[in-house]
Amino acid sequence: MGRNKKKNDAAEAAVNADLWSQDPREALRVGPDFHLASLDRASTPGWEGDEDDAVTYQAAIAPLLATFQERLFAASKEGSTKRVLIVAQGLDTAGKGGIARHVIGLVDPQGVELTAFKAPTEEEKEHDFLWRIRKAVPDAGYIGYFDRSHYEDILVPGANGQLDDAAFDERVEQIRAFEHELVESGTAIIKIALMVSYEEQGLRLLERVDRPDKHWKYSTNDMSVRGQWFDYQAIYQRMLTATSFDEAPWHVIPADNKWYSRVAVTEMLLRTLADLDIPWPEGTFDVEAERERVRATISEEALAGYDKKLSDKLAKVSGRIAAVDEAAKEIQADGEDDAPGSAGSLTKAPAGAKDKKTTKPRIKKTKGSKTVKSTRSTKSARSSTTRFGSTSPRTSGRKASK
Repeated sequence: MGRNKKKNDAAEAAVNADLWSQDPREALRVGPDFHLASLDRASTPGWEGDEDDAVTYQAAIAPLLATFQERLFAASKEGSTKRVLIVAQGLDTAGKGGIARHVIGLVDPQGVELTAFKAPTEEEKEHDFLWRIRKAVPDAGYIGYFDRSHYEDILVPGANGQLDDAAFDERVEQIRAFEHELVESGTAIIKIALMVSYEEQGLRLLERVDRPDKHWKYSTNDMSVRGQWFDYQAIYQRMLTATSFDEAPWHVIPADNKWYSRVAVTEMLLRTLADLDIPWPEGTFDVEAERERVRATISEEALAGYDKKLSDKLAKVSGRIAAVDEAAKEIQADGEDDAPGSAGSLTKAPAGAKDKKTTKPRIKKTKGSKTVKSTRSTKSARSSTTRFGSTSPRTSGRKASK
């Protein structure tokens, strides 16, 4: 009993704490002055807590995240075209798979479409490089996750010295047009580049060799790619600044601390879903008529028990809906405070630089591409049991000193 209470208290404290000093979508955003070589890959931009805080915070906001996702899916059944696409890039061991498990895994898997892009198949080679990408774009109402993406067609040939300036510029323009098209069709794009240091990558590869349960993750080709480390850093620098568009900016995430990568992407996803501002869709049927039709098929005894509990149940549902609505408004307001001065401005200090800004308290694999997709049921098992209580789960508060 005492242990459970301690867990509950810790979760509540994590949600209420002022753990983010800045929206990570701004703290990590790539601007024209971004300099990859100056990035401290063990830094935690915008985060005021430690690893334990991050783990607890993720667990505490998971119900809110799941509810936002369920609303996204429900709205698609009534004609909404909104969806979210996370594009993840990074060298081997950077943590792309960990994001899929520890962030995307927080929501109902039935509402997720995950695609891992490998070397293109012969069929894919017969088409332009965006052909296989277009096929994997998530349906309306879904969260899509790209483990590698169309950016491989800049990064790989660029690191191999097979991409001249004309080809680079052409692909940048093709990607920009493609992503603009996605945004116009209702897609919120979150582009993340997970940047692990040379030493940390080496240690993670060594662990894969030393651990029998990690051998399946290791390929002898990993060392060939590691040998191109500086070539990849150079093409990443060029690609990131050239393709951080207003409608779909890049976010560079220092990835030496896996826990930071995960809490940062979780927060980015949470805020992006909140910004979509999606309410529960209203029924398109005659509620009273349908209620009577259903009741006519149930025994009087069963109805008596149901009616006795109905008022309390509806009160709890109303409380949860109000709490989620309030949380969404607070997240949106917090994001407005962190937004850059103008819509077209991408100028900021390099990602990883210490941010001195003071904000108001936080409201608190195979060849080719492989897509995992399933049809979602009308009710999320995870979010249907969410209980937010009578107040917002992201109430302002100050983080206790350690």
